[in-house]
Amino acid sequence: MATATLLLLCASLLIPSMADELFDVRRHLSTVSRYGAVKDIADNGFVASSIPDGCSAIHLNLVARHGTRSPTKKRMRELESLANHMEVLLRDARNGKQESLQQIPAWLWGWQSPWKGKQKGGELISKGEDELYHLGIRTRERFPDLFNEEYHPDIYVIKATQVPRASASAVAFGIGLFNGRGSLGPGRHRAFSVTTESRASDILLRFYDCCQNYKDYRESQEPMVNKLKEPILDEITSALVERYQLNFTRQDIASLWFLCKQEASLLDIVNQACSLFSPSEVALLEWTDDLEVFILKGYGESINYRMGVPLLQDVVQSMEQAIKDHEEHRAPGTYEKARLRFAHAETVVPFSCLLGLFLEGSEFEQIQREEALQLPPKPPQKRSWRGSIVAPFTGNNMLVLYSCPANNSSNYFVQVLHNEVPVPMPGCYNTNFCPFEVFKERVVNPHLKHDYHLLCNRRSEKQESKPVTSKLVQLLRWPFFQESEIQSKKHDAEAAEL
Repeated sequence: MATATLLLLCASLLIPSMADELFDVRRHLSTVSRYGAVKDIADNGFVASSIPDGCSAIHLNLVARHGTRSPTKKRMRELESLANHMEVLLRDARNGKQESLQQIPAWLWGWQSPWKGKQKGGELISKGEDELYHLGIRTRERFPDLFNEEYHPDIYVIKATQVPRASASAVAFGIGLFNGRGSLGPGRHRAFSVTTESRASDILLRFYDCCQNYKDYRESQEPMVNKLKEPILDEITSALVERYQLNFTRQDIASLWFLCKQEASLLDIVNQACSLFSPSEVALLEWTDDLEVFILKGYGESINYRMGVPLLQDVVQSMEQAIKDHEEHRAPGTYEKARLRFAHAETVVPFSCLLGLFLEGSEFEQIQREEALQLPPKPPQKRSWRGSIVAPFTGNNMLVLYSCPANNSSNYFVQVLHNEVPVPMPGCYNTNFCPFEVFKERVVNPHLKHDYHLLCNRRSEKQESKPVTSKLVQLLRWPFFQESEIQSKKHDAEAAEL
């Protein structure tokens, strides 16, 4: 009996350390996650439908986010401010108790931002180019019958936003897609066209830039989102102050978490900023980022995704035209076979919501009734909504239209792949292979009753009378946040005295 008890005790001590060892922070960086780290994470509880014999792909729609990019100029300045403050904290520690120096990680001494002195930011980096290039190669290999035509811009339509990292992503994808199909250089590359629309009028891929009501909503919600994050940041700030004997501030922790995400995703460095946090702390920080994406870009408010209706209309119109072309038996090389779009997380997230992805239980019906959804649950509870899955760098949705002439109920089906993996559509009774008529009726048509210009540019009585922060105020009343709010006020009072 004593031996068994000892064995159980040893196992209990080993399990946490083994779990920590298996924990890969690169899979927990919300929308800063690199594609290669998360693209193979799938819902193990979902069994994808196999494509029936006799069915063939006749058209592909792609909506993709740009690849891994460098931090923006504003965030690079934040990291330089962090380096300056770390220098002050370390100097204070050196002048204090000598024993506390042993707790300080060695890498912090003399640390400088990897982007120090850089004048420009936000561009696609080589890792991002590689992501899109190989996505292009895999897309052609997966759908050889779609990409067996001689290139023409009317057959393979490639669109991107005017932002350079998006158009560069389109180019990297195209180089992979048409690899070996041209006569340029040893790789037999070929030139191809990427079209863009002015930012001021791009309601297909940058609908959020042209939607005034959304911009008003976002501006009103951002302070509340920051308020939601404060209890978690304060809790982790206290833990790290005690752990490393440095007087970190809430802003320090927010900046160190941002540094962790940049180091892990862009530089594959996981033993510096990321090592400051335990796996459970990373999970909480990831959750706060996921809440922000949910509230400001996702299911948090219907305008977030309904403003993407022009993109959804464009996708469905291309499918309807493909069906018409197929029915008319048009000659090869005379009709469109793929429409490929490259944009941003602010595009991919709303589009995923329009498709009803990442919903649980009765949430699809709630969306149809225009009811508000609960926010994603706090760890350690499981959740479907994770930014690292919904919209990592290079995150994408493919909608493949199939012709199935042998099927008795429907001749055309739609398959949705998210990050190249078949995913269930609640609107299609949780299948991933849906009759086109059902897809239109249950997924698409409920959104098409909303007009983009009315939704985005007209002030409604509902907007003027209903405070948009009510849902967040309710969340702040949860017991967890009540307790943390007290700590937050105490923290602010102490900071005011310094």
